[in-house]
Amino acid sequence: MESVVVVDVVRSPVAKGKPGGALHEIHAVDLLGQVLDGLMRRNPDVDPGRVDDVIIGCVSQAADQAGTPGRGAWLAAGFPEHVPSVTIDRRCGSSQQSVHFAAQGIMAGGYDIVVAGGVESMSRVPMGSARMGVDPFGTGVAKRYAPGLVPQGVSAELIAARWRISREEMDVFGARSHKRAAAARAAGAFDDEIVPIAFEAEDGPRRFDADETIRPRTTPEKLALLVPSFESAEYSRRFPEIAWSIHPGNSSQLSDAASAALVMSERSAEQRGLEPLARITALAVCGSDPLLMLTGPIAATEKLLKRSSVALEDIGHFEINEAFASVPLAWQREFGVPNERLNPLGGAIALGHPLGASGTRLLATMVHGMAASGERYGLQVMCEGGGMANAMLVENLRRNQTSAGV
Repeated sequence: MESVVVVDVVRSPVAKGKPGGALHEIHAVDLLGQVLDGLMRRNPDVDPGRVDDVIIGCVSQAADQAGTPGRGAWLAAGFPEHVPSVTIDRRCGSSQQSVHFAAQGIMAGGYDIVVAGGVESMSRVPMGSARMGVDPFGTGVAKRYAPGLVPQGVSAELIAARWRISREEMDVFGARSHKRAAAARAAGAFDDEIVPIAFEAEDGPRRFDADETIRPRTTPEKLALLVPSFESAEYSRRFPEIAWSIHPGNSSQLSDAASAALVMSERSAEQRGLEPLARITALAVCGSDPLLMLTGPIAATEKLLKRSSVALEDIGHFEINEAFASVPLAWQREFGVPNERLNPLGGAIALGHPLGASGTRLLATMVHGMAASGERYGLQVMCEGGGMANAMLVENLRRNQTSAGV
């Protein structure tokens, strides 16, 4: 079975996912196209014509994102027409699943080189656009889960109640995400993963090269003033245990971004004289209770650890997506991982959650961060709508350089 490596992984800066955000005036396909172009320009020894597939995650496959965005982006970047593309939707884990499929295809011998990534322009294609005005579940799900499933924010509240996570704890976590991301940005920690985006705006040419979602002056005291987002009389009657603590400051931000990874067999990388960032060592995906919905990272982590020879205590960097603060905090309750190893460069509360692009955004932050820190193993886990999760373990292949001071 082929060994799989991540040669490189990049992302656009993350913009606010609303009108007026820095990337609102660029089409999602053009945004992704610039990221793909940047990825391949950084790796000139890889012929774009040798890429076997372009696997792109995207959640809201409507409007600008309705036409196989990876195919359009590849063509917009000027790359060969014979290279195909496919769009993946595993909710928030869509682009992480893209990497999983790329790795599995390489392991099986069906692929040699794959570009895997994702895109989401939440300012131009609002969340839920693809199912607006329709019932996405049908009668069977409604009968099985009567009196009904709930929005993700209510699921996050149920998690906080079950794991006894207080609002104060979530607000401290939210403020820490911004503090860490701000410190990382100031230290240049994101420089190696970001591809600047240039486009023509109504008022002239623009160049966007730094995340606009980070708020360095965020404090727990300021977050304590925010009003809960999901409180309702209906859900209060149904779930009296909920304390109503989830609000915009301890939740991920709606965002615009694109991200992409160059994934190939380790043999091919060696033949080209490439120095990969990381080796993919274990993968897992699972379903979980669709009412709680966001507890999947716990089960996915357990499943991955059973498959791997690497122990939890040997993993130095954890990226648990900050969809809501209660999600990584509940995960941390279960596994006892120290604070300094959990989302050490900040997470989606500060850096945003551009749905289809988030999986490879986390991967970019993790593997570039590990190249700098020298940690050997990193674990990335995404919670996903409907009650699912992806987990991926990677090994840092740049640690010898780091330890040597290179």
